[in-house]
Amino acid sequence: MKPPKPATSPEMTWPQRFLIAAVLAWFGLLILGPAVALVRRAMEPGIGRFFAKLAEPDAIESLWLTAKITAAVTVCNTIFGIGMAIVLVRQRFWGRRLMDGVLDLPFAVSPVIAGLMLIILYGPRSTIGSRLSDMGLPIVYHLPGMILAGLFVTLPLVVRSVAPILEEVGSDQEEVASTLGADWWTTFRKITLPTIRWGIAYGSALVVARSLGEFGALLVVSGNIIGRTQTATLYVHDQVESFEPHGAYVMSTVLAGLSFGMLIALEAVRNRTHRQEYGAEESQDPSVERKTIRPTRRH
Repeated sequence: MKPPKPATSPEMTWPQRFLIAAVLAWFGLLILGPAVALVRRAMEPGIGRFFAKLAEPDAIESLWLTAKITAAVTVCNTIFGIGMAIVLVRQRFWGRRLMDGVLDLPFAVSPVIAGLMLIILYGPRSTIGSRLSDMGLPIVYHLPGMILAGLFVTLPLVVRSVAPILEEVGSDQEEVASTLGADWWTTFRKITLPTIRWGIAYGSALVVARSLGEFGALLVVSGNIIGRTQTATLYVHDQVESFEPHGAYVMSTVLAGLSFGMLIALEAVRNRTHRQEYGAEESQDPSVERKTIRPTRRH
């Protein structure tokens, strides 16, 4: 059974039409227009030149490095983001409010400042960085430092997507499961995880998109060594600086397309899953009204 269609809205007034037109124009000016212009410039020399530029060794190396960083950052921040959201919502301890406020620091500070903070703490001249280098584990100007930069700038995304859902559903079901003898893992796997799965999916997707597009922090901590520590966004920067704009257009189109396609696919899967679940619930009890909780996106 499909969800009921919304009631037909009354005829729009002129102020409403003006507001919709203004919003669409603003969206086109800031988002749609630049995106179309970018794709047009990337494809202007032809599809063959597009793929030839993308197949150059430096471009492939930068994409591969970006993929490795994105994968590591997404896995780590998804796991720890779920844990932090549960701790902040379910637990009460001294310093919780401070932790909740400081968690948004990556949203507030420039990524360049984030990279500088990592250099101060983990750079080759710092106490921690020098000792790790002596142990054969250099951080800054190497892959570990780039992963740390990605972890820093994306830390709040999963937490802020999952925490509102946990707050909304409460802990009653978890407490009942615990009373009935379920251990914490069974409770998490069968009750908590299904409840927050779309929050996790949205948060993880935002982490991927943010990691693909990160520039400032990586520029500071990587050293931007071609073929070694140059990510896709740093490749775009170098192409612009080298007066090779077509390479920058091509790589930018690929990165933007990956992020946009992933978010669109996620939304499509979520809507399809919701329709299936809604139909199953309605077939069992038509009087039940399903409530969907969407994660709050904070940037």
